[in-house]
Parts: sequence; structure tokens; C-alpha cells
Amino acid sequence: MNVKQLSVMFILILQFMPGVTGEEPSFSMPEYGEGEVPPARSQAEVEQLLAGAEPLTEEEPFHLVLVAGPKDHDPGEHDYPNWQKVWSAMLSKVPQTEVETAWEFPDQAQIDAADVLVFYQRGRWNDERAAAIDPFLARGGGAIYIHWAVDGQGGEVEMAKRIGLASLGGSIGYRHGPLNVDFSHNPDHPIARNLTEVDWVDESYWRLRGDPSKISLLGTGVEEGEPRPLFWTVEHGRGRVFVSIPGHYMWTFDDPIFRAVLLRGIAWAGRRNVDRFNELVTLDARVE
Repeated sequence: MNVKQLSVMFILILQFMPGVTGEEPSFSMPEYGEGEVPPARSQAEVEQLLAGAEPLTEEEPFHLVLVAGPKDHDPGEHDYPNWQKVWSAMLSKVPQTEVETAWEFPDQAQIDAADVLVFYQRGRWNDERAAAIDPFLARGGGAIYIHWAVDGQGGEVEMAKRIGLASLGGSIGYRHGPLNVDFSHNPDHPIARNLTEVDWVDESYWRLRGDPSKISLLGTGVEEGEPRPLFWTVEHGRGRVFVSIPGHYMWTFDDPIFRAVLLRGIAWAGRRNVDRFNELVTLDARVE
């Protein structure tokens, strides 16, 4: 290899070594696709949402597993792989937070080590998954299901027994567009702190399988003249589940209010301080 070739190789190594160029990685989603991006939030909105944060204390390690799957929609929609890449890097910035990734479903070693499993993919439920998730919840694990992760693909009835409500693709109601979410149902819940009504542009689901009386309702949106659950929690002994139906568009993950809700949900499911991830709420987010 001659001197010129060595020089080119050295330059390439420098370009791809984190931190060498002095450029920070981006923690926003890389592609929004077509459509008009919703307006950014004001700094005042964010400050109001985060008001009353509990003081953070030294915490034990918090082990998360982010579970993604093949992308199944147009650009800027259901981009599970890029979400996994961006959010694993972002969550890892918080001290004492250990993040692993899994494709389709975590292996048993990951489940055994995890405090919280976060699913963003097209969901599925079967006996094998039940055999893995049930002991995890029984020993106090937390599980997060975002958007299409609530699909049971034929196992929705059993899935709903664990996560509250679940879908059978092709049999539910859904709508893309403006969502006005009412968070007045459970204002004392730590995830809902300082939330009243929030407008997003995303997708709602309704006509899900399961018993709504079994969930702790956080947020609803009106569809077909009735309030429909969009955010909720379920507890199984020490096990905790948080579900967000919004999460269709990638711009939603860069919205600081959605980030705060989801990050609170992750912390709550792991029985941690819900303000543990507040520094990430505005990190490369859509704030003016």
C-alpha cells in the first residue's frame, strides 16, 4: 500500500470514528417522508410540561431492550429500524442506562437481564411469546408497546390479557391525521403530570380487542363520536405495561411532548423516577 492509499484510508477512518470530527450525532429521526410536518413546540410548552420534576438521585443501572422489526410502511412511517438506532443512542446518553437491541423478539438472556422491554414493530402474540413475557412481568419487568406493536396477528385476545387492548389487523378502525388527545382521565398518574389536552398529527386505532375496564386510562381521542383509548397502563402484580397508540409518523418521535410521555412511560414501567430522562425531551427535538 503506497503513501497516497494510506492517507485516504486514514481520512476515511477519521470520518467514521465518533467524536473525531467534532460533530455530534443527530438524535432526531432521519426521514419524515412526504406530508406537512406539524408545527414545532414552543419552549414555554416544554417548560410547563416538565415543571415539578422530582429531584434525581443516584440510581442503580437501568437495563432496556429496544425491539424493532422490518419496516412496513412508506418513508417517514413505521420506521422501526431507524427508531431503534436513534433511540438506543439517545437513551444511552443518560447515566446508568444500559441499552440493548433485539430484532423481532428478544432472546431469553436479554429478557432475563432487562428491566424494561420496548416494542416498536408490527406486533405478534403466540404461546412462545406468552411463555417469555409472563414470567418477565411476574418478576416485576416492564413492557412498552408503541403503535402497531399492539397487533396480535391472531393472538390478540391473549395479548390483550397482558397489555390491556390489542388489535387484529384488518378488523380495527384507524385514521391518519390530527389527533386531539384528552389527558384528563387520570391526572394524578405520574406519566400524565401537567398534561391536559395535546394535539398531534399521527394515527389512531380503535375497535380493539380486550376489556377497557382492565386498563388505567391516560389519554383518549374521539373517533366515530366516542372517546377511544390512545394511552394507557396495565399492572400485573409488580409487572407494568405502558401502551401508546400514536407513533405512526417519525415526526411524532421528535415532538418533545410525545417524547416526554414515552420516556415517562419507560421510566414508570421500570419503577424509576419518571423525570430520569428529561434531558432527552428536547435533544434535537422540534422545539422553536
